[in-house]
Amino acid sequence: MKLKTQSYVMVLSRVMMSLIFVLSGLFKIGDAAITRAYMEAMHVPGALLWPTILFEISSGLLIIVGYRTRIVATLLAGYCLLTAMIFHIQFADQTQVIMLLKNVAMAGGFALLAIVGPGLLSMDAKRVSAPLPPRSP
Repeated sequence: MKLKTQSYVMVLSRVMMSLIFVLSGLFKIGDAAITRAYMEAMHVPGALLWPTILFEISSGLLIIVGYRTRIVATLLAGYCLLTAMIFHIQFADQTQVIMLLKNVAMAGGFALLAIVGPGLLSMDAKRVSAPLPPRSP
């Protein structure tokens, strides 16, 4: 694959991987009371609702623009596994098993992103390739 094509595919991939988090965070704002009740029913403190919303939206946006991608992707991989273990362990429910596997697959994708990095069309690439200011004597 040509480097230019690969760069565009990396951007599109980052957007596709992150969209679920940005939208999920926004939906949680709209259904805050329902989300808090669901979290508490799963023995997660309701006080974590707003930090969760902030994490989902901000981490999704950071991945999209490719800023601190390796760190954020690692955090999202852990988040996907953690939420899978908390919210999707009802193995008798086929929908919950599918949701568990979705989270595991996303964790794998974010682990891969943490290893390969965001690609050339990212803030990380711009940061690395930015010229250093001249040193004073």
